[in-house]
Amino acid sequence: MVAPLPDQTADKPLLAVLRGERRDPPPVWMMRQAGRYLPEYRALRAEKGGFLDLVYDPPSAAEITLQPLRRFPLDGAILFSDILITPYALGQDLAFAAGEGPRLSPPLADAPLEGLTPRPERLEPIYETVRQVRAQLAPEVTFLGFAGSPWTVATYMVAGQGSREQAETRQLAYTDPDRFAALIAALEEITVGYLVGQAGAGVDAVQLFDSWSGSLAPAEFERWVIGPNARIVERLRSLRPGLPIIGFPKGAGGKLAAYARETGVDALGLDETVDPAWAHRELPPELPVQGNLDPFALIAGGQALESAVRRILDAFRDRPHVFNLGHGIQQTTPIPHVEALFRLLGKANG
Repeated sequence: MVAPLPDQTADKPLLAVLRGERRDPPPVWMMRQAGRYLPEYRALRAEKGGFLDLVYDPPSAAEITLQPLRRFPLDGAILFSDILITPYALGQDLAFAAGEGPRLSPPLADAPLEGLTPRPERLEPIYETVRQVRAQLAPEVTFLGFAGSPWTVATYMVAGQGSREQAETRQLAYTDPDRFAALIAALEEITVGYLVGQAGAGVDAVQLFDSWSGSLAPAEFERWVIGPNARIVERLRSLRPGLPIIGFPKGAGGKLAAYARETGVDALGLDETVDPAWAHRELPPELPVQGNLDPFALIAGGQALESAVRRILDAFRDRPHVFNLGHGIQQTTPIPHVEALFRLLGKANG
């Protein structure tokens, strides 16, 4: 449990839970809550241009961050940005191709990290977005910043794009662990600085996204997921005491308990594949958890949604809990189903 920062005096339910309190009903935010399922987001993107254009236009990025809060009674706002901002700041070129996802060049499978020219100024527009959101955010809403964890970001840097099995990166980690460790160390360094910068600009808490952690064997998970995240948490604690840190190792499964113990995160995000009853039984008893509604249950709505919500609430009724999805909200999610979710959680729709 972390101590409150002295300048955070407003009652923020989500922040209170991240610090170890139990709140009923649980506070709520949704991964990717600002994005393509909202018509106002699609309209702004059509007006302003591509995804990266929006991320690097602070007024637009701030507007997108705030859009879902105007529709729903969310307890948290999450910065509109992307986990690949850190490799972009390390000097790789970043582009988002329509229908193809992100592309980083040159791929580090074939190019040395030392050949990149760091561009730390590429972080500054993100901090400006944070400042603009902070100035407009209601005092009871917790503002969440984030970064990709080193392993997940490295998979994109090595391959130059996303991949289902992360084959090139896993092979590099086995065949040239010293070279791969140097990449992880560089990512640790920039991630700490980036999150400290977000906190200085106004976020209340941060989340570390390790979206591809589930692809690793246990010993590799210990080395490339737990180790780097533990070092990031330790450094953040020394540089920003009191800043809550959420760890989200998607796909970790049975390795979640070790991740929770060894990284020292303040709260643990659970993906939709985790049985909430198992998680409550196996995780440290006072550890706040976040999650873990299947995004496709939200698309389905009706009885499927109601049953899934009830299972989660029942499992976590005796521990600090932030209600969230197990991963990002899908583009095809009907807005009436999101409104129904808040009614099921006992929150008036706003």
